[in-house]
Amino acid sequence: MTILLFWALALLLFALASAVGKRFGLIPIVSQLLLATLLLPPLMLLWVEPHWQLDGAALVAPAWLKALYGCSFALLLGHILTDGVELRVDREALKLAIPSFAVPFACGLACAVWILDQGGVTALALGLVFAITAIPVLYLYLRAIDYPPAAGQRLLQAAILIDLACWLLLGLGQGSLQPSSLALPLLAALLPLPLHALGLRNAKAYGLLFLVLLFGAEHYKLNALIFGIGYLGCLTWLKVPVRLPLPEHWNRRLQQALAVPLILTYGVVQVDVHHALQGFDAWQLLALLVLPIVSKLLGNWLGLSWATPSFPGASKWRESLLLNIRGLSEIVFLNLLLSQQLISPALYFALMLMSLVATLMPALAGLHRIPLNSVPLPRRPHAEH
Repeated sequence: MTILLFWALALLLFALASAVGKRFGLIPIVSQLLLATLLLPPLMLLWVEPHWQLDGAALVAPAWLKALYGCSFALLLGHILTDGVELRVDREALKLAIPSFAVPFACGLACAVWILDQGGVTALALGLVFAITAIPVLYLYLRAIDYPPAAGQRLLQAAILIDLACWLLLGLGQGSLQPSSLALPLLAALLPLPLHALGLRNAKAYGLLFLVLLFGAEHYKLNALIFGIGYLGCLTWLKVPVRLPLPEHWNRRLQQALAVPLILTYGVVQVDVHHALQGFDAWQLLALLVLPIVSKLLGNWLGLSWATPSFPGASKWRESLLLNIRGLSEIVFLNLLLSQQLISPALYFALMLMSLVATLMPALAGLHRIPLNSVPLPRRPHAEH
């Protein structure tokens, strides 16, 4: 009963944080990141552990919670992956995306090997964390500041290319640990082919099956990324549009009210708050907070210098800040790495702090104001322009 009370309290706190943040012009994910990184750890340390006698392992142990987490994970990962389904690659967006991915990725690999003494898939994963950009949050910022549509579309296309590269490389990296584990996800990814041959044409049915199979992949620790990318690739080849089963406004509400808070809390409560950052010395912690942001900004700047200006008077500094946004994509990415034990809870928490700073930077630069009626979060933001 106490565990249920904790999770109800956590969801209530996130709802309050979003409401308060909205009054100050903050989009929900910024308020949620602030709560998760600055309030949840003290709450665990000062109240939940000493008074309720509950640690992180106990809080994530119930089977009902694991099922709810799996549903939230499938919803968010499905949303992120479907962003790239109808991508039409623009040459200028590709010029922007290549340095924006390559520079922080190389920096992350170097940081993993030379500073953290990590190798293999963990080093690969850290490089991808350095490189990733949050597509949904970027979209909200662009809408909030009334960014020119053509320029905004190019930034979103670049972000989608970067994220697809990150998810695909992580999936391949995970599969390299156990090549035989790829067989079942790949077979599941091919399901649209026989279903289409049998006459199934309902786009929402394919979308529902996609979420159900993503849930199963996460629950049974299969390679959800390879399945998701392969499944959507089959639908694209068959020219079947992807339509998630829920209406857009319900999808948005579920994400903001349940999925994002649950995934954030699920990760943070597993951090040992007594020794959260003791796994790193001061230089290592500084590197994890600064290098991802600096290398990403440098990559963005190089890409923007290579590509032609998106419009007369376009600010490279502003666009570099926007492409440095982390937010939702990085939250799901980090939780996946933590669940696969590719990163430690201490590294998870340090990267969460970095994600918070990177996502707040456009807000601190005055790019955070949103209309009184918050803009909706589309399934494919690039298609809205």
